[in-house]
Amino acid sequence: MKDVFIIQTENFQLTQLDFLIRMLITAGIGLVLGLEREFSQYSEKEEVFAGMRTFTLVALMGFITSFLSLIFYQWIFIAGFLSVVLIVAISYWVSAHDGKIGGTTEFATILTFLLGGLTFMGQINASLALTVIVVVLLSLKIKFKNIIGQITQEELYAFIRFVVIALLILPFLPNINFGPFNVFNPREVGWVIVLTSGIGFVGYILMKFLGTYKGILLTGIFGGLVSSTIVTWIFSKKSQETSTLSTNYAVGIFSAATIMVVRIFILVYIFNKSLLTGLILPLCIIFITALGVTFFFYKKQHIKESFKGSLPFANPLNIKGAVFFGIFYTGILILISYASKEFGEKGIYISGAISALSDIDAIAISVSKLGGTTIEFLTAQNTILLATLTNTLAKIAISLWFGSKNLKKYVLIGYGLIFIAGLMGFLLLNK
Repeated sequence: MKDVFIIQTENFQLTQLDFLIRMLITAGIGLVLGLEREFSQYSEKEEVFAGMRTFTLVALMGFITSFLSLIFYQWIFIAGFLSVVLIVAISYWVSAHDGKIGGTTEFATILTFLLGGLTFMGQINASLALTVIVVVLLSLKIKFKNIIGQITQEELYAFIRFVVIALLILPFLPNINFGPFNVFNPREVGWVIVLTSGIGFVGYILMKFLGTYKGILLTGIFGGLVSSTIVTWIFSKKSQETSTLSTNYAVGIFSAATIMVVRIFILVYIFNKSLLTGLILPLCIIFITALGVTFFFYKKQHIKESFKGSLPFANPLNIKGAVFFGIFYTGILILISYASKEFGEKGIYISGAISALSDIDAIAISVSKLGGTTIEFLTAQNTILLATLTNTLAKIAISLWFGSKNLKKYVLIGYGLIFIAGLMGFLLLNK
């Protein structure tokens, strides 16, 4: 059965078995979408325009018309699509005439027809992915209404400003290097500014809709995937605004530090996994310590602190702070270049230590590429661990300068233990 072709052309082949499988998948897509629509309308006690049967038939119609258009004439699929649009338009006109305005189900019906055709053409993964997205969007109607109802005008303007910066300004910044040591790149600095303000904005949203505990923790975790230094910077400044959340902010800071270790491991593995032979034990010591510190303060925040009231963030999108961090980042790049020029190969450690003041990714990638070629493995491994220690000291300094009184104490304890763990790893590597 599977070797019998229904359609066999230069650009498209379809066996009977493939036809059957795709037809069943199409029917499943229609059933899932129809079930969600029928359940939603039933729970709201509204009349059902299209339920499980209708959606399944529409999906199969898209499947069959796509099949017929390949065998006979291409306009068959177009005619089928226009007929579905016409029926949906008539239904919407009748509903609107009765005062029921809302086209979610109607648009979902049209999309179901297209999903049927897409499945027939063999784009099953894309069709299923779209189905999941549509089902999620349809089922989150009440959630979306609640979220929109809680958004303030200031938050809306903050979101618009972020979109303008990220999508309308950043792409047009020149991607060229110039300035001292030829290291200043407007596009890279723009990315730093967008990243800094974006993490702060995401943290604001997560805290507002998920609650203080979950919001800060998730921001720390996701922020740590990009830059634990930025997370430390942001949460330290926020702790000054609401000192009662200092333990919560400490959890976010330490969770970002924990993820940073994972990030180093991944970067080294990608660019030179041979370096991991000596780095696994030191990195594991740092990771376990950071994870233990995070867990300790996570439990502490539930026992010792609680927060009730309005959201503590006064400014959803801190552009000025992000710009300042971008300037700081540029200064670090200039210092790295100066150290390399003045000290040559001996400046590897100095460059690694200085670059880690802002973040560790650049130096980790650089020495991983050079390890075993222009520099020795041990030198590369030591540079990565030294950068980790320096970055930890930098984050301690940031927290001590910008953090609240309680956060300073927590950071000295937590990051102090992480620094000691890193020092132990460094000594074990060089014993």
